[in-house]
Amino acid sequence: MNHLSLILKREYLNKVRKKSFIIMTFLSPLIMVGLFGLVAYLSQVNSENERVISILDESGLFSSEFESGDNITYKMLSNTSLAEAKETVRSSEDYGLLYIPATSKLDELSKSIVFYSEDSPSLTLIDDIEDAISDKANSLRLAEAGIDAQKIRDLRVRVDAKIETFQGQETSKLGSGIKLIFGGAAGYILFMFIIIYGNMIMRSVIEEKTSRIIEVIISSVKPIKLLLGKIFGTTLAGITQFMAWVILLFVFGAILTSVFGIDPSAVQTPQQQALEASAGGADGMVQEIIYEIANMPLLNLVIMFILFFMGGYLLYASLYAAIGAAVDSETDTQQFMMPILMPLILAVYVGFFTVIDNPHGTVSQVFSFIPFTSPVVMLMRIPFGVPMWQQVLSVVILFATFIGIVWFAAKIYRVGILMYGKKASYKEIAKWLKY
Repeated sequence: MNHLSLILKREYLNKVRKKSFIIMTFLSPLIMVGLFGLVAYLSQVNSENERVISILDESGLFSSEFESGDNITYKMLSNTSLAEAKETVRSSEDYGLLYIPATSKLDELSKSIVFYSEDSPSLTLIDDIEDAISDKANSLRLAEAGIDAQKIRDLRVRVDAKIETFQGQETSKLGSGIKLIFGGAAGYILFMFIIIYGNMIMRSVIEEKTSRIIEVIISSVKPIKLLLGKIFGTTLAGITQFMAWVILLFVFGAILTSVFGIDPSAVQTPQQQALEASAGGADGMVQEIIYEIANMPLLNLVIMFILFFMGGYLLYASLYAAIGAAVDSETDTQQFMMPILMPLILAVYVGFFTVIDNPHGTVSQVFSFIPFTSPVVMLMRIPFGVPMWQQVLSVVILFATFIGIVWFAAKIYRVGILMYGKKASYKEIAKWLKY
């Protein structure tokens, strides 16, 4: 074990002392925060732009339906033709012109309304205009039929179904969304970690093999210890860089907010705005998010995230190391990469398209026990409530598979690390396993 600790320390220090490692540790979060800040700034500038929309209502039915807001102003036009209105709006550089023609039938009116603008308007704006006109048109249609529209609105019942488990634990649609975000983020982080640092291990093995340093090291260290040392050393370096990224993201984010005055909340999608509206505004949404997070099994999530993160990464890292030992250059790795990447891609596909729809279905459960897909799929299932025995069984299968894969990888590593000038094939690697 003394050799293992020495190799681990050597691999770790070699990685963290590299200029490229240090530069990317500081540069990556800076770029990420910079890009996010740029998007937030542009969104903030866009939200501050005041848009003026002229309305030519020849029907005379909708003059009071449009109310100006903080960033949009509605201006009614009268005693003018459509051609003159177009020219007036174009010359004044207003955002657009809403034309409502005069018609005797509401059915015809719904198909003849036109919005004129230089560029394509946002979908949110068009939806708001259509909703305002639809509400008024429906009220007029009901009035024509002798029905009191206000009474109809008063009689409407809004259904807001509560979601509760048989054990009495309450949740909500927002809570389901938060669970999905937690699981998706955990699975995606693991996926990216495996891709980035698995390739780092593979390149490290190839570099040592081509420089012939490995011939000196292998004379005094068993191949399996050398393999584990490289895996654990690179893993610690990756975790160090990842933790540095998390800390620097918070630091750079705080600087971006306080020094440059950029509000990250300016980046809002229509879905977020709809959630805020349903939750009673931004404050209500924040309170509901805090409540839902507090009711989640956070300790279970953290522990299982660590276990699946370690097991999944170590499993794939041993395969990357074996590939590095079997080839002489990085270009020769392409034929072996697809069998490794396919289970990862499949896990992400199952996670985002199956777990989201039915986290406890047969497909989700099966792939959460297969060791090559379980780290991603099970991490996405856990927030939705997975029995503890399933989580433990999946972890045991994962680490047992890792031990078996390391044993096979060490056999490939032992022979392949000293092979030069010959491209390895699957048939050749199968022979190495028998040595």
